[in-house]
Amino acid sequence: MIIEYAERVWRGESDDSIVDAGIGGKGVQTITDGLGWWPGFGNVIAFETDGELLLFDTSSPLSASQLHEDVRKWSRAPLTTAFYSHGHIDHVFGTGPFEEAGPRATIYAHEAVIDRFERYLLTNGYNAVINQRQFQSPELRWPTRYRYPDVTYSSSLTVRRGGLTFDLLHAKGETDDATIGYVPEHRLLLPGDLFIWVTPNCGNPQKVQRYPREWVHALHRMAALDAEIMLPSHGAPIFGRARIRQALLETAEWLESLVTQTLELLNAGARLDEIVHSVRPPAHLSDRPYLRARYDEPEFVVRNLWRLYGGWYDGNPANLKPAPDAVLARSVAELAGGATALADAALRALSGGDERLAGQLAEMAALAAPDDAGVHRVRAEVFSTRAAGELSLMAKGIFTWAAEESRRRS
Repeated sequence: MIIEYAERVWRGESDDSIVDAGIGGKGVQTITDGLGWWPGFGNVIAFETDGELLLFDTSSPLSASQLHEDVRKWSRAPLTTAFYSHGHIDHVFGTGPFEEAGPRATIYAHEAVIDRFERYLLTNGYNAVINQRQFQSPELRWPTRYRYPDVTYSSSLTVRRGGLTFDLLHAKGETDDATIGYVPEHRLLLPGDLFIWVTPNCGNPQKVQRYPREWVHALHRMAALDAEIMLPSHGAPIFGRARIRQALLETAEWLESLVTQTLELLNAGARLDEIVHSVRPPAHLSDRPYLRARYDEPEFVVRNLWRLYGGWYDGNPANLKPAPDAVLARSVAELAGGATALADAALRALSGGDERLAGQLAEMAALAAPDDAGVHRVRAEVFSTRAAGELSLMAKGIFTWAAEESRRRS
């Protein structure tokens, strides 16, 4: 069943990625003896060896109890060991129910996971707001308590439990605290979120720094392991050395192209605006089911590269010490004949197919007249249309949130 399912996903006949949870809710699926795969938003990989249960990633606060119930149908062995692929909350919250009913597990992770948890405590409110917006979940609350790892490492670590070996390698990509796992007994690669069945989440506009160039290196490093099974922490399994290498190396090629183009323009002195509107991913990879821009998208990766290598000044001197947005908006509205005139111009741009310009004009109109219900009706229409036309979850989330803000004020 799992091999057939993975085949459909590989051919693009079924969706399973960080955006589409695929066959979540089906319980633990046995891959081979002693190896199980629990699909959900944040997959969990389970191992049974010599009377012990081990988990690679542990799911989110919302699914911890379901994970426990499903794993216990697959194995009654005590949980002794868990590994975090990184510190995002959909990977680090599932050990609680196991530890309430049994011994405290030993958790392994990269040392930077601890720094991440500390940062989450410092920015708890901000993380709640941006994730409410990204996932359209107004009731979402960011956790304030975390299960810290018991054992950390800096560059690599080998852990042996029962009859299994876990080679852990540090990498940077979506995060600075990523762990790649390799289990030679199963020829199994555990990439965590370094492969998520969509283009790399390497430019998320609301989140902290990502590392595109280092991610390319990690993809090549994983490809060199010559695994026969790859179980990502989001999305379907991939079976077979050739397919695993293809998926990893083509993802590396896609991302490296953005890095190379961006650095060439940055080094030539181009402004950020020019770079964002010039860089394009390789066209010959556009049909790959694992390289669809459904979560993040190329221009966000470009902006993240600028932030990493170029700082926050975008090359436009007017943006170095600008007037407040609302002051500029009122001035432009006055020149245009009022905020309503700006809103009308936004609608004309929208009907003419220039959604980017429509968004800028609608936002400027709302800043110039924040209490004008008619202006907010236009803003809601513009950003609803923008959301409907976007493929990436990042853009959809921000535009939908903006539209809802204005609906409440119109």
